[in-house]
Amino acid sequence: MTPAPLRFRAAAAEDVPALVVLVTSAYRGEVSRTGWTTEADLLDGDRIAPDVLLADIRRPRSRVVLGEDAAGLVACAHVAEDDGAGYFGMFAVAPGRQGGGIGRAVLDECERVAREEWRLPLMRMTVIDVREELIAWYERRGYRRTGRHRPFPYGDARYGIPRRDDLRFEVLEKPLA
Repeated sequence: MTPAPLRFRAAAAEDVPALVVLVTSAYRGEVSRTGWTTEADLLDGDRIAPDVLLADIRRPRSRVVLGEDAAGLVACAHVAEDDGAGYFGMFAVAPGRQGGGIGRAVLDECERVAREEWRLPLMRMTVIDVREELIAWYERRGYRRTGRHRPFPYGDARYGIPRRDDLRFEVLEKPLA
């Protein structure tokens, strides 16, 4: 199925409330279970804190990319320069719209920003390493597991309230050249 054409734009401060709703709906709570990206069995609480989101919108070489179509805001992601590479995160597609190519279009746009606008050689991301289906989706798009891990920020409710004690992030990378 070909998705409706998406328009991309950079988020502004006034987009923060809608972004919090979108990102939370894609990952947390019962509504997230209608999509395949849910973390509802792993984490409770918020997926993104408004202050963190606003800081990402305002900092240099950082963009929160919004994907909009006739229905309005349907997807988002954060792309930024981090240690000489692109960093991709906060990726969300409205649960009822997942599986139709919107996510691939948003990922492609973020890679384009990092490659063409910022001239970065590599895109990097972190994914909770027990999210095998999500990691496989990224691998089909050229990302590779690095074997490097980062700790989950236990005790920082801005990233959610863990439902288990074995969470950690794995670093994935993809050359952009």
